[in-house]
Amino acid sequence: MSKNPNHPKKNSSIKVEPIRELRDIRSIKKILDDNPRNLCLFVLGINTNLRASDLLQITAGQVRHCQAGDELTLKEKKTGKQRRITLNKSASTAIQQLLASVPIANNDPIFFSQRGQALTVPSINRLVKSWCATINLKGNYGSHTLRKTFGYHQRIQLNTSIAELMVMFNHSSQKQTLDYLCIQPEEIREAYMKLEL
Repeated sequence: MSKNPNHPKKNSSIKVEPIRELRDIRSIKKILDDNPRNLCLFVLGINTNLRASDLLQITAGQVRHCQAGDELTLKEKKTGKQRRITLNKSASTAIQQLLASVPIANNDPIFFSQRGQALTVPSINRLVKSWCATINLKGNYGSHTLRKTFGYHQRIQLNTSIAELMVMFNHSSQKQTLDYLCIQPEEIREAYMKLEL
């Protein structure tokens, strides 16, 4: 089996960034507007804290009748833990548009390739990179960008507490959450700028 040359070496990692600007999120939604699968993948990814591997597990039967406020229960692929996610209006609308656009059996995943096979995490990685490149977004982006974007905007737009975000992301420390969401330097810089004695 050939090794992926872009895969990080053991005990190292490649950090991807969240999409920080709302205008960039709107631009990506606009370019995906005529592709219900990709739009749903993007919208569901940035409106939940699910990993790409967990998004790929969602079946049509789990979400066929979902509405805003409904809960989706999944077993996380990475941790094996049960995860309950509340779907907001954007997420439920995107799911219903996808399901209305193509027939999908209840037991089948909602995200599939053009050949009818389930998408993979590397596929999502390539898609996110291509969407960001299409709108000329500079930085390092990948499948984890979706999850990070959710957390970043929870903190920046809604001022969700670090304690709540730690629970959402199952992190063991505030520092881990701040580092993960790429906001620690920004918040520390702002704290210095607020105080003038």
